[in-house]
Amino acid sequence: MIPQRHLKALRKLYGRLKDSDVNWVITGSLCFALQGVPVEPHDIDVQTDREGAYEIERLFSEFVVEPVKFKESERIRSHFGVLMIDGIKVEIMGDIQKKVNNEWEPPVDIDRYKRFVEIEGMKIPVLDLEYEYQAYLKLGRVEKAEMLKRFLEGRV
Repeated sequence: MIPQRHLKALRKLYGRLKDSDVNWVITGSLCFALQGVPVEPHDIDVQTDREGAYEIERLFSEFVVEPVKFKESERIRSHFGVLMIDGIKVEIMGDIQKKVNNEWEPPVDIDRYKRFVEIEGMKIPVLDLEYEYQAYLKLGRVEKAEMLKRFLEGRV
């Protein structure tokens, strides 16, 4: 069950992005919930490429609380920014790279893992749950990975 306030914010994102040139997907907890995983989303995570991150920032300029810039942590780096749409935090991540075995992987090719979920007349791009499972494993987020694995195994 997706909270109405998340759907309202998602509708605003979808409205501006559906006809843009931005290649985007929803990832994280909302991605899981949209695909039937029994989780309650806390925010909205949008994954795109480098150019898309800055274009989303431009398209949603009135909602920007943290401008997009390149950020790097120990295990992940991307062009990262934050929007606040109707009280919902929206994280923008462009050209995400994960560090595996002390080396940065190439940026994720989201087209390879993109699926679509229809909800309330919207066709929302999301990341494939099997890919999400592998990504969480690589990031060492074992609890989330195990939850996804259990869901995927129960669905087969």
